[in-house]
Amino acid sequence: MPHSVWTEEETKSIQKTHYPTKRLSDKIAYIGVKILRLSFDTFSGFRFGKLTPEKVLNRCIFLETIAGVPGFTAAIIRHLSSLRTMRRDHGWIHTLLEEAENERMHLLTFIQLKEPGWFFRAAVIIAQGVFMNLFFFAYLISPHLCHRFVGYFEEEAVKTYSEILEALDQGLLKDWSNQPAPPIAISYWRLPQDATLKHLFLAIRADEANHREVNHTFASIDINQKNPFLEKGQK
Repeated sequence: MPHSVWTEEETKSIQKTHYPTKRLSDKIAYIGVKILRLSFDTFSGFRFGKLTPEKVLNRCIFLETIAGVPGFTAAIIRHLSSLRTMRRDHGWIHTLLEEAENERMHLLTFIQLKEPGWFFRAAVIIAQGVFMNLFFFAYLISPHLCHRFVGYFEEEAVKTYSEILEALDQGLLKDWSNQPAPPIAISYWRLPQDATLKHLFLAIRADEANHREVNHTFASIDINQKNPFLEKGQK
C-alpha cells in the first residue's frame, strides 16, 4: 500500500509530544495506555536492568503485534457502516488500513532480527485476542475515545523508539552499532543501501509520530467529517 517515505531530516526532527487530557474520555484513554505500557515493558523485560538487543526486540515485536490491530479494526467497522448505510466513508478507511499495514511491516522487519519462540507467540495470541475484542466493542461505543487511545499509544511508541535511538548513540547497544538494516526495511522505506539499524529505528519512529498525529486528529473531529489526510481519488 502507499505509505510515507521519510527524508533523513524528517526522521531526525521527530519530537516527543503529549496531547493534553481535556475530557474524561481522554483521561480514560491515557490511563489505559499507561497500563498497557507497563504490561508491555514488564513482559518484555524492557523496564528491568540494562538495555540489550534481546530486550529491545522483545519489546518492539510485542508492541507491533498489538499496534497493527486498531487501524484494521476501525477500518472494518467503518467499511461495514458504509455498506450498511450506503454512504461514503469520506476517506477514513484508506488511512486506517495504511496505518495497520505499516505497523505490520514494522513487525515483519523485526522478525528478520529475531524469531520468537513458542511461549512468546502464545502470549501474542492471547494478548491480540483480548485486545482485538475490547477495541472492537469500544469503537462501536466511542470512536473518539479509541482514536485518542491510539494517539496516546503512539506517543508511547515514539518515546520507546527515542530511548532505543539514545541507547544506540550512547553505545549501550554495541552489537548493533554498525549492523546493516534488513533488506525488507531498505526496500520498504527506500533507505540507502548501506543503511544501518539506526536508520531503521529513525524511520519507524517517524511512522509512529505520523500515526500519533493522525489519530489525535481523528479523535478531535466528527466521525462523519472528511478525512483531512485524504489522498486524491479516495472516497
